[in-house]
Amino acid sequence: MLADKNVGAELVNNEKVTSSTEAELLEKMQKAHQLILREIRKEIVGQDSVVEQVLTSLFVGGPGLAKTLLIKTIANVLDLRFKRIQFTPDLMPADITGTDIIEEDHTTGHRTLVFVKGPIFANILLADEINRTPPKTQSALLEAMQEYSVTVQGVTYELERPFFVLATQNPIELEGTYPLPEAQLDRFMFNIIIEYLSEDEEMEVVKATTTYRDIRYERLISGQDILDFQKLVRKIPVAESVTRYAVNLARASRPTDKSAPDFIKSWVNYGASLRASQFLILGGKARAVMQGRYNVSIDDIRHLALPVFRHRLLTNFHAESEQVTSDRIIQKLIETVPAPKSGM
Repeated sequence: MLADKNVGAELVNNEKVTSSTEAELLEKMQKAHQLILREIRKEIVGQDSVVEQVLTSLFVGGPGLAKTLLIKTIANVLDLRFKRIQFTPDLMPADITGTDIIEEDHTTGHRTLVFVKGPIFANILLADEINRTPPKTQSALLEAMQEYSVTVQGVTYELERPFFVLATQNPIELEGTYPLPEAQLDRFMFNIIIEYLSEDEEMEVVKATTTYRDIRYERLISGQDILDFQKLVRKIPVAESVTRYAVNLARASRPTDKSAPDFIKSWVNYGASLRASQFLILGGKARAVMQGRYNVSIDDIRHLALPVFRHRLLTNFHAESEQVTSDRIIQKLIETVPAPKSGM
């Protein structure tokens, strides 16, 4: 935690401050991280890196990809309004956003259009099996994810903050799935892959889920706290050399850029967008605070490169024929792009 609150505040603002409010918020955010982890572990066994990436997305304010139980558990711990949409081939955009209906006043007989809100009006929205529905319906999320609003029949409705879209998806090779539009993929901060548990962790899950459990969560963090944390994260300083490294990583992933190595030109059709650079820095800021630091390191950027780039690199036929995955390309990119000598 903070050894000197005034020092912590100075690091946030890059200048001395007379109030310790921001330093106290830094300490509260670090404690919140530990409290949320403690409560999540009542339900979720293992998957610490997955939980860390979801919490990083939460503290930044960007959407991410995760799994159903984890998302529901986080919503329960934070006492946020949670809605789940099961995406199916026949799902329509209005099933997500809501629609206008004609309502009659029984006393006057007068009919008016009334907007009935869809499940997107929540704090945490789980888009379950998002690639089970056609791109037209998937795109109904785009405005909400970018502008935090929904427009129906020319009328714009603001969404309550905090607002997060978290999604699960099936492997694309399964029958009855649709690829996500690139514009929508790019709006997700992270693409998180959940690996198999270790033997001991799997034993713990089996024991826990085959007995009666009455799990009660301590809700010590509010939605307003999350919004305050998001503002705080953006105030964490980043050295110019670290920012340049993040930008260089993203630029080197684009086959048309002069800095792109030969393997990128051979295996990649489209590289990471500007959002990738932004999310590397924002994610690095959140990760630094959660670990009790007040600066972003080169290691933070490298640690986040996989989940940030994974869904933004579109590989070509040559990569597929050689069974080269996006993860392998990203690892090779990290090894290739030199880190600044002055990086922390």
